[in-house]
Amino acid sequence: MTLHLTALVAVLLAQAPATPAPGTVDDATAIRLMESGQIKKVTTLSKGVTKPRRVTLTDGTLTHDAVFQSVDEEKRIERFSTGRVELGFRDSYHFNIAASALARVLGLDDMIPPCIERVVQGDRGSLCWWVTWKWDEQMRVKQKIQPPSPVAWQRQWDVSRVFTALVEDTDRNQTNMLITEDWKLWMVDYSRAFRTSRELTATDRLGRCPKALLERLRSLDEAGIRAAVGDHLRPAEIESLNIRRRLLVEHFDALVKARGEMAVLF
Repeated sequence: MTLHLTALVAVLLAQAPATPAPGTVDDATAIRLMESGQIKKVTTLSKGVTKPRRVTLTDGTLTHDAVFQSVDEEKRIERFSTGRVELGFRDSYHFNIAASALARVLGLDDMIPPCIERVVQGDRGSLCWWVTWKWDEQMRVKQKIQPPSPVAWQRQWDVSRVFTALVEDTDRNQTNMLITEDWKLWMVDYSRAFRTSRELTATDRLGRCPKALLERLRSLDEAGIRAAVGDHLRPAEIESLNIRRRLLVEHFDALVKARGEMAVLF
């Protein structure tokens, strides 16, 4: 677990939730507010390596918050406290925008909030719609809170694991998995995703997938990825992403052949 997300979530928890709740505003409205809304307030969070900011926006009718990140750094070698070493490390706000755009191509806009690029206080970065959440997964587990529908809950996690493998997110952890009061699971913060690995990791956790998502992965190609993410991903990142997409399709096709469609797809 990386420090910047843990600290971010801890600080956000202490602040009053923004309104409206997720799902009550469509993407177009949210994006329009983030792109052109007047900035009423910016709070620089005191903790966190990337120094994220909570931004309150209004258009005179709708007022809502967003999370701003301007981090965009690269290191030849990054050594983590866990002992893991990553070559060609990149931590970038561009990945938040790319993840959001890709999610919409795949029909996962109900799990990943919309993100845009905007300048805030003179800094360029990603502005992502605020999710009004009740717990993060770490809190839920610690408090031993059980979902009302275990099947629906497990299916959301199945989807999250497929997307995490697709974008090779190295910082997906319990603190950036947010849960709303109606038990919707939201994935936030992708600044350490889109590695250039050309293989799938943790395939043992990729046991089930929505049929619709698999078909969208199957029909997507490198040109479609490029059209969705634009300049927010580099050519090597797009190429690696497309290879992982293909491997995911092959993985689930093999599971269906071995176990049967009913055991794998839903």
